[in-house]
Amino acid sequence: GLLVTKCGLLRHRPAGGGAFWVDSQQKRYVPVKGDHVIGIVTAKAGDVFRLDVGGSEPASLSYLAFEGATKRNRPNVQVGDLIYGQFLVANKDMEPEMVCIDGSGRSNGMGIIGQDGFLFKVSLGLIRKLLAPKCEIIQELSQLYPFELVLGMNGRIWVKAKTVQQTLIIVNILEACEYMTAEQRKQALAKLSGT
Repeated sequence: GLLVTKCGLLRHRPAGGGAFWVDSQQKRYVPVKGDHVIGIVTAKAGDVFRLDVGGSEPASLSYLAFEGATKRNRPNVQVGDLIYGQFLVANKDMEPEMVCIDGSGRSNGMGIIGQDGFLFKVSLGLIRKLLAPKCEIIQELSQLYPFELVLGMNGRIWVKAKTVQQTLIIVNILEACEYMTAEQRKQALAKLSGT
């Protein structure tokens, strides 16, 4: 049953006898240790930031959990900032805790995400597809024009291209590709690139 649970939560419907079905439209993200996510800073409380990560409760992030951060050299984090980080602690008995450094204290691409991009949400099923190694969708998009992309396991995507129009094209394709076949997607991209 492992294959099935990968695309969503396996649920049991008591009324339907022994019927199982897969809920790939799992709406709420449940933090998992090691997951990379995009959080939104909602509050500053002492040495800790509170972040909305799309789960049932906010996550905490220490100001020391950034590369090179010290008591004197604090990261410039403001309420409303987007943070790309990973869960150091995530279990049902404790508040989820995020960090922006890996085991050796390096940021490794984590930290505050640039201001002028576009943040949007997709289903958890689609984000898993996009995060798979050698994802065709991402490879095809990257042939259109250059853009920056941050994918969070919590279903949030941040994208920024050279112009707002290009950014929105990427957003539209990523949102639509959940409901398109590979063939439809290739046609849409060909139309855009004028080939």
